[in-house]
Amino acid sequence: MVLAELGGSIARALKRMSDSTVVDEAAFAACLNEISRALLQADVRFASVKDLQANVRTTVNLASLPAGANKRHVITQAVVAELCRMLDPGTPPPFSPTKSKGTTTRPSVVMLVGLQGSGKTTTCAKYAAHHRRKGFSPALVCADTFRAGAFDQLKQNAAKANIPFYGSYAETDPVKVAVDGVETFLRSEQRHDLIIVDTSGRHRQEAALLEEMRQVAEAVRPDLVILVMDASIGQAAFDQARAFKESVPVGAVIVTKMDGHAKGGGALSAVAATKAPVIFIGTGEHVGEFEPFDPKPFVSRLLGMGDLSGLVNKIKDAMPDQQQNTNPEEMVQKLMTGGAFTLRMMYDMFQNLREMGPLGQLFSMLPGGFGGELMAKGREKEGQAKIKRYMTIMDSMTAAELDSTDPKMMNESRIVRIARGSGRQVKDVKEMLEEHKRMAKMMKKMPKMMPNLNNNRRCDSSSVSKIISSLPQNVLQQLGGAGALQNVIKQMKGAK
Repeated sequence: MVLAELGGSIARALKRMSDSTVVDEAAFAACLNEISRALLQADVRFASVKDLQANVRTTVNLASLPAGANKRHVITQAVVAELCRMLDPGTPPPFSPTKSKGTTTRPSVVMLVGLQGSGKTTTCAKYAAHHRRKGFSPALVCADTFRAGAFDQLKQNAAKANIPFYGSYAETDPVKVAVDGVETFLRSEQRHDLIIVDTSGRHRQEAALLEEMRQVAEAVRPDLVILVMDASIGQAAFDQARAFKESVPVGAVIVTKMDGHAKGGGALSAVAATKAPVIFIGTGEHVGEFEPFDPKPFVSRLLGMGDLSGLVNKIKDAMPDQQQNTNPEEMVQKLMTGGAFTLRMMYDMFQNLREMGPLGQLFSMLPGGFGGELMAKGREKEGQAKIKRYMTIMDSMTAAELDSTDPKMMNESRIVRIARGSGRQVKDVKEMLEEHKRMAKMMKKMPKMMPNLNNNRRCDSSSVSKIISSLPQNVLQQLGGAGALQNVIKQMKGAK
């Protein structure tokens, strides 16, 4: 899971502060110091950590808070806001690809640059596959003539994703390959609306690399130049991003290898400090392990608070083409509304999420429950094994047991029978039933925030605000915060 250790450390610091008998200046300072240590250990720049501390202290003045104010909530919200600000440069990408609306529309040309070993070629295929799922018709051009095997790698990745590609084994001039590739797809009868150009990288010879990138950029005139960076370099990303921006017109950044790298937080915050917007992060080797980057949902997942709007998008992306007319929002709403949350519903939810990508990333989008547990403790493999164990136990249940809404149905004799049938211990079955109760309790709270959706009445911004403000603060925090809930409600309202 992305930055699980860092997220767990920050979440534990906030929890210890919340569990304090009295939240005074000492508890506040101890919480901030613990968060600062966690950020510094994750290779976040000292200047960024210092700014975070100062801004939180400016925002939260315990002495001036009115009587009865929830100091724990105020501090938590201030920390979350500053973490978001640290990762948000405040400057949107200068260009976003658009779908072709006719034969006269010029396709968008995007060029990816970066040092060798940053995962640039794999990222090209991921970027293309992402936009293909969004309805684009992408094509790939391999202009990396420096690294042996680059064309073979891109060809293999493109073939897996069923994306057209162009390259040459004979031609050594990257500028000519790039121009020929772009012109080939411009003349193609398939009418591609997004052409992605992969360029060479270097470990050294930076001057030669930058000159080559400049020549390729002048030849193909890309609409957007994206810098691909390895998350493991940490705060060194600041100097690297600044150097590239000064040499070529870099408009956006993709940070790769976020899975398992504690320095990923340092890389993200360092890039943001250069005012370069991060648009995607790579979270694994497979084509599907690639997601748009948005600071607020990212921080929410980092702290185990969930990201319901991200989960909706994941479901939509994972749906087969023939099912694209089905609203993914309705799939999520089906889990959260209506009668009791049965064991079969939990089983189906686990099954669907397992088919959509790495469990750690997906369950981190769920508020509370597994999302909070996995992100806070950083035990993704243990969590995956637990999910499989629970599903095996439920495989040994009868249809009546899976669909039952009677909590008294699961008596001791049934539990013993299920344990024997699944090859598990009785305590495992009881643990699974307790987890189901916890998730069912969370699901019951969801209809309270979207009553207007359920009876198909008008749901304006003021009513949404009233719904959200009526929720207890601890519940709101578990559900991903007000921003995440507003996004989900808007998406569901649009589906209606």
